Amino acid sequence: MALTFLDRKPDSGLGNIRSSPGDPSRNVDWVLLTTQGILTVIGCFVVYSASWTAVEGDPYAFATRQVVFAIAASVVMVAVMSVDYEWFKERAAFLYGSTIVLLVLLLLMGIAQGLDRISFDLGPINFQPAEAAKFTTLLALCAYLSEERSNDEVSYARFVGGLIMVGAPAVLIIVQPDLGSASVIVTIAMGVLLVAGAKPKYIALISFLSVATVASAFVGGFVNSYQQERLRVFLGQDTAEDSIYQVRNAIRAVGTGGVTGKGWLEGPLTNGGDVPVMWADFPFAAVGEQFGLVGCAVLLALFVVVLMRIWRIATLSRDLLGTYLCAGVFTMLLWQVFQNVGMTLGIMPVTGLPMPFISYGGSSLLTYFALFGIVQSVHMRRMR
Repeated sequence: MALTFLDRKPDSGLGNIRSSPGDPSRNVDWVLLTTQGILTVIGCFVVYSASWTAVEGDPYAFATRQVVFAIAASVVMVAVMSVDYEWFKERAAFLYGSTIVLLVLLLLMGIAQGLDRISFDLGPINFQPAEAAKFTTLLALCAYLSEERSNDEVSYARFVGGLIMVGAPAVLIIVQPDLGSASVIVTIAMGVLLVAGAKPKYIALISFLSVATVASAFVGGFVNSYQQERLRVFLGQDTAEDSIYQVRNAIRAVGTGGVTGKGWLEGPLTNGGDVPVMWADFPFAAVGEQFGLVGCAVLLALFVVVLMRIWRIATLSRDLLGTYLCAGVFTMLLWQVFQNVGMTLGIMPVTGLPMPFISYGGSSLLTYFALFGIVQSVHMRRMR
């Protein structure tokens, strides 16, 4: 007698209902993953459009490397997703300590050579410990804060401990000098502490100490001349042509794009190299000139979708550790997008912070893919 459809056993293919609803493989956030993929593809095209005239005879020089970075970052993300995020909590101290050692080593090498160093030259790639610090500091801070939660507020002693934990890499990054990455570390701390229940006066204290540290770096001469120049340009104290050239042309690129833009590879400012290192620092200007207001709105809408999914995952987390991790990634992403767009429009100082998934750079791409792997891990194991 032939079996009816209802009598058939489920197969072992995609969507196998024999596995538990709590099986991590059945709980990937496909909306977040798809949106992240779209942003990464857009980033590769933006890098190409902003750099294809930069290297004579090789229009794909930067775009090819970005694609390779994206593939490598995808492998890293899959590896992180496959592991319970509790595994990272158990190794947070080691990862954090290793990052501190790398930051100190980079600083000592810079002092010995008499140069400002923000990365290790590893031949085909440049490794930036500051990018790794974003990942490891977030892990260490979240692991530390999730160990003890007796009430809805973070105790003062635990707040001070978290402040020291964040302050160590932040200060080492400031003296590289890399103020942009340091601001991300501080922003991560503020986001996590706010969700953890820190009092408003604690957040105000972090803000005051951050400003005081940066001011001391300027006064003490730890900040080099070009970063001082960037701050003077933002404050309107430096109007020399060479100083305002990059920012002025970035604003012009966005402004002249109009509603629909000038078309793919048709932007004269983008193609002419009028915005130096546009593919890394000012990709939003390339989008604005070529695709106009519509293109910029679509790009920002995709980031909004990503932020909404991360927020949702934070609320669904099975424990405080998962919530804190998602809060840190949410705050970090929001700050970097705002800062990159803001410096392109001239409403924020130029810090060199990349636009996540869009700017050229392997270290940044690897960091964000790893962080999104952590977020996916939280979502995949929310029912356990």
